[in-house]
Amino acid sequence: MAEVQAVSPSARDDVVAAALDLFDRHGFEATSVEQIAKAAGISRSTFFRQFGGKDDVVFADHELLLAQLRSYLTAAHENPWVAVCDAATQVFEHFAADPQLARRRYRVVRTVPALREREIIAVFQYERLFDEYLRRSIPGLDPLDAVSFAAVVTAVHNHVLRQLLRDEVAIPVETLRAALDDAMHTFGVHPDPDPPADDQVVVAVFPRRMPLAEITRRVATSLES
Repeated sequence: MAEVQAVSPSARDDVVAAALDLFDRHGFEATSVEQIAKAAGISRSTFFRQFGGKDDVVFADHELLLAQLRSYLTAAHENPWVAVCDAATQVFEHFAADPQLARRRYRVVRTVPALREREIIAVFQYERLFDEYLRRSIPGLDPLDAVSFAAVVTAVHNHVLRQLLRDEVAIPVETLRAALDDAMHTFGVHPDPDPPADDQVVVAVFPRRMPLAEITRRVATSLES
């Protein structure tokens, strides 16, 4: 019986790095699974057992991140809106931790139409995860408010991440956090109250644009404390 090769998380990362390096240098279509396995020091069968195919290597990080965020958003959080922003920040921090690898992935995806289409699907998975979490965490939240905020957070994250990948300059995570803070203020759900403004009505506490379900959540939280 053939020996089964196990792949540790670090070894899995090595396979991803080897594959992206080959894709970047030789092209996605021109690189074979055999070449990737040889460069990573594993067998062809182990590669298929761990990844399934070449395109799965490109998006291996997304699968792990989605699982990580599902676990994170299953836990209790004091403020669901902040939790969504924190989840998006975790994704950025993951890719920013190894920007050169992330940039190789970005270059590969941009040159292969099928990979670009799969990337669109991956982005939608994050957005849907945030949307479903908000609906689950804030009873009575208008679905339009949930999907709108999820889309805003995803778009803001992607914009800042693309700066890191495309411009090949260091983008600190504080840049994303500041942008997400602005998004929460714009949407009327920032944990810190906005300064008085003309559009603030209703007991002079909540901005008009704040979703009714969020007002209810904050009032209930205040009454419980």
